[in-house]
Amino acid sequence: MAKVVLGKTGITVEKNAFGALPIQRISTEEAVRLLRKAYDHGMTFFDTARFYTDSEEKLGAAFEGMREKVYIATKTGAADAEGFWKDIHTSLGNLRTDYIDLYQFHNPAFCPKPGDGSGLYEAMLEAREKGMVRHIGITNHRLGVAQEAIESGLYETLQFPFCYLATEKDIALVEKCREAGMGFIAMKALSGGLITNSAAAYAFLSQYENVLPIWGVQREQELDEFLSYIDNPPEMTKELAEVIARDREELLGDFCRGCGYCMPCPAGIEINNCARMSLLLRRSPSAAQLTREVQEKMKKIENCLHCGSCKAKCPYGLDTPALLEKNYKDYVEILNGKPY
Repeated sequence: MAKVVLGKTGITVEKNAFGALPIQRISTEEAVRLLRKAYDHGMTFFDTARFYTDSEEKLGAAFEGMREKVYIATKTGAADAEGFWKDIHTSLGNLRTDYIDLYQFHNPAFCPKPGDGSGLYEAMLEAREKGMVRHIGITNHRLGVAQEAIESGLYETLQFPFCYLATEKDIALVEKCREAGMGFIAMKALSGGLITNSAAAYAFLSQYENVLPIWGVQREQELDEFLSYIDNPPEMTKELAEVIARDREELLGDFCRGCGYCMPCPAGIEINNCARMSLLLRRSPSAAQLTREVQEKMKKIENCLHCGSCKAKCPYGLDTPALLEKNYKDYVEILNGKPY
């Protein structure tokens, strides 16, 4: 069994954490069942956020009465101290607890610091002093903000996209966290569904002793797959290395990670899926992407206003309108004349 220590927090867990964003899409009864099964089979770190609709409430229902047995991380996307206090009180109520193990600033466009005028970090410190928060973290998709957070010495953990499609800069970030004694939580370990070999994904991440991957779980089959890696962690083999090499050749470059920070679109385009549809068609069962519902979503690309809003908000600096146009063209060709 592989263990991870999240830097100076001292939090020690299996190298397998539960990402609770997807459980917002299933019933409370099913979510509670999956969460309890995850705990019963060894998972003890659960990551959610105020942004994930009712995800926090489902965690609260699952772990009420056994709070001290799990670590719960959640996030606030507040822009000021007033919003921070509103968020934290809501989260505590939803989670049915009086403390949060790890409270994270959720993908801020800047690195919150004392005296920056937002009041966010001061509020975080006060919440910790009151015992409402035990550890302070930050999540981001921007290398610059992530690097600033590490260098500031103000944060105990960083949550950042990290998988076998990582660049040298991403890998350097992991090492920088290790040197600073910061925990590194890897989100998008399957690159938003583009990586389909979870054994290869796990084997890659296992090479970094300070990295804790959080796996987005919605279905029991997915959970069972990740739970099996607790007692039988995949090791890097020649075969898995070849899978990684092929995927890197195909996927590295300007592709949409599906993070959704470009949303909402004023034209109603589901950008986080439409801008990577070509890859989804090649890497997942195509029938699911060729339904009338998906066709209607893709057709909305014709209504793009070219306002530049999505491009301006993309943390990866992608030319999102151009990606949408390319994916729509590819999609229509794949349909082979099927009617909309």
